[in-house]
Amino acid sequence: MNLNICGHHLDLTPPLRDYVTDKLKKVERHFDHLIDASVILSVDKLQHKAEATLHTRGANLHAEAINGDMYAAIDGLIDKLDQQTRKFKDKLRNHHDRETIKHQEV
Repeated sequence: MNLNICGHHLDLTPPLRDYVTDKLKKVERHFDHLIDASVILSVDKLQHKAEATLHTRGANLHAEAINGDMYAAIDGLIDKLDQQTRKFKDKLRNHHDRETIKHQEV
């Protein structure tokens, strides 16, 4: 997966970059068909904003989170992305297979 992390009005430190990459591994663990990800971290006065766009085969997933702390904003972002990837993964499954198996048993 290609990962692009950039910061607006923020110095992107190595610990912050490592934190984002470690958290995105959680999303990648649930859904391994990710092509690339773009993460933008920004600061507006007292609000820290983290937003990301994931490109997958068949969909583009976008989420953002705003919090008073950058690390908390990243955690909220990852939770939203994880939820979206699980939902997308469930849509990809073919649920009709179960119905055919039930009808064959009867």
